[in-house]
Amino acid sequence: MSEDFRLGGDLVVNRLGFGAMRLPSKNGMGGPARDPEAGRAVLRRAVELGVNHIDTADFYVSRNGTVRANTLLREALHPYPSGLVIATKVGPVIRPGSFSQGAPADLRGLVEDNLESLGVDRLDLVYLRIGGMGAPHGESLAARFEALAALREEGLIRHLGISNVTTSHLAEARAIAPVVAVQNEFHAAQRADADLLAACEESGIAFVPFSPVGGGADFDDERLAKVAARHGVTVAQVGLAWLLVSSPVTLAIPGTGSLAHLEDNMAAAGLALTEQDLADLT
Repeated sequence: MSEDFRLGGDLVVNRLGFGAMRLPSKNGMGGPARDPEAGRAVLRRAVELGVNHIDTADFYVSRNGTVRANTLLREALHPYPSGLVIATKVGPVIRPGSFSQGAPADLRGLVEDNLESLGVDRLDLVYLRIGGMGAPHGESLAARFEALAALREEGLIRHLGISNVTTSHLAEARAIAPVVAVQNEFHAAQRADADLLAACEESGIAFVPFSPVGGGADFDDERLAKVAARHGVTVAQVGLAWLLVSSPVTLAIPGTGSLAHLEDNMAAAGLALTEQDLADLT
């Protein structure tokens, strides 16, 4: 198993990265605020442990709006270390008590918000995130993706990705501009998008599951528990190790606001699953 992946053909990242959604709030977006210094400490330690791919969004913010993932990133790591790739996403327009999808004309402002909050002149990777909690089957992303592609041509974005999508969306987007990464919910206990993963693998596109260990939901799976007991590790560590061996294009981005949990997640990169383990996880 390769430890690295060449994202977009030119950005070399470790396949085990970090997701920033849980830094502002333990409960994810819109939950009670965490201690911002704890978030900054987690980010600094993640980089010390070899993380060079961090996934974030300007709308990752605590309920009271005082703690924001992008602000923590800038405060903890700017000027950013050479080789650090920061991926962000745009699409949703989130205000107190409301969630809506931005129109094509809104995307420039959303991209500029990320540029400002991260303190950069160009974003490494921007995903167009569509839909609500589930992928919006039958909904076109063309007009919005065209707007992002125009911003890429201007030099504000280096690479483009799409999130919460179907295989049809992937084909639609690729007809407009290169897609270097797809981000959908996927983990060892939820493999509904195996066909999308296969399409990404065939084309060398990174597949970056969000909720790689269940997203805080019950990750109770007898297959995972059996393998975890065999190795004396956690179920989450087995889930991350499985993602990394499931395909050469998968990148894992587990997130946490805890230093101890971060250390556990990063240790998953050293967990070697046997043929028997993989058979048990099938």
